[in-house]
Amino acid sequence: MSPSERPPAAPGAARAKVNLYLRILGRRDDGYHRLDSLVAFADLADRLSAEPAASLSLSVDGTYAGQCGAQADNLVWRAAQLLADHARIPPAVKLSLTKNIPVAAGLGGGSADAAAALRLLAANWGVPLDRPELYALALRLGADVPVCLAGRASLIGGIGEELRPAPALPRAGLVLANPGQALATAAVFASLGGKFQPATEKLSAMPDAAALAAQMRARGNGLTEAALRLCPAIGAVLAQLRALPGALMAQMSGSGASCFALFADAAAARQAAAALSARHPGWFVHGGELIG
Repeated sequence: MSPSERPPAAPGAARAKVNLYLRILGRRDDGYHRLDSLVAFADLADRLSAEPAASLSLSVDGTYAGQCGAQADNLVWRAAQLLADHARIPPAVKLSLTKNIPVAAGLGGGSADAAAALRLLAANWGVPLDRPELYALALRLGADVPVCLAGRASLIGGIGEELRPAPALPRAGLVLANPGQALATAAVFASLGGKFQPATEKLSAMPDAAALAAQMRARGNGLTEAALRLCPAIGAVLAQLRALPGALMAQMSGSGASCFALFADAAAARQAAAALSARHPGWFVHGGELIG
C-alpha cells in the first residue's frame, strides 16, 4: 500500500506525533518560541469516543490513564468546553479516552487527544472543520494541537500555528522509546538558555527511508542538550536506538524524553523494538510504521 492509499485515521484516533527534526529559531517577547520542524505521526494512537449525555463527562482508561492528572486539566475536557463555548451549545457529551501514549513524553499525546476531541465533537455538533476559527481554538489549547488537528505530515513555523504541507515522505519503519521518565516541555525550554538555531534549507526529495533519515539527522533536534541536562537517561535511550540492527538514525522527538529511530520498513522496526523491549522491560517501546 502506498502512502496515499493508507486509510485515514478514524475520527477518534489520536496519533502520537513525531518531530522528525526540530529547530528553535528564537524567543518572542511573549515568551513563546519560534519553531522550524517537520512533524509526522506514528501508528501508535490514543482512542476517543463520544456519545450524547445530559452533561460533560470524561472517563480515562488504558496503560497511561494514571498519568493524566486532574480532569479539569485534561486537554480533552478543555477542548470540549472550548468548542462548546465557541459554538454556543451546551457540552452535553460523554467522552471516553483510552490512553496508549505516555504523558509528558514529547509525543504530543495530550495535543493529539485535544485534536481528536475537536474533530469528533465538531462532526457531532455540526461545526465545520475547515473554519479558521477551529485552528485558532486548537492553538489556544497548545502549540502542537493545530498540526495534530491537521493529521498529516506538516512543516511547522511560528509557535505552531504556521502549517505547510510536508513534501512526500517515503515508507519507513519507526521505533519509539522512552526511559519511563516524564519531562515537562516548559522545563526543557527554560533549560535551553537562549541557544537558538537558524532555519533550515528546503528539503530535497526523499525517495526512500535512508534519504529521509539522512536529512533528519542533518537537521537534528535543538532541544536535545537542554533535555539531557534534565533527564540524562535520554542519552542511554539514544545510544540503544542507534545500536539497533537496521537503525538508519535516531534522535529525540519534541522536548523528550521519548526518542525515535527510523528503519527501512515496519517489519524491521517491530523486530528491533521487540529486542529493545526485552533488554529494557521498564522502558516504553513501540515498533511500527511512520505515518506521513
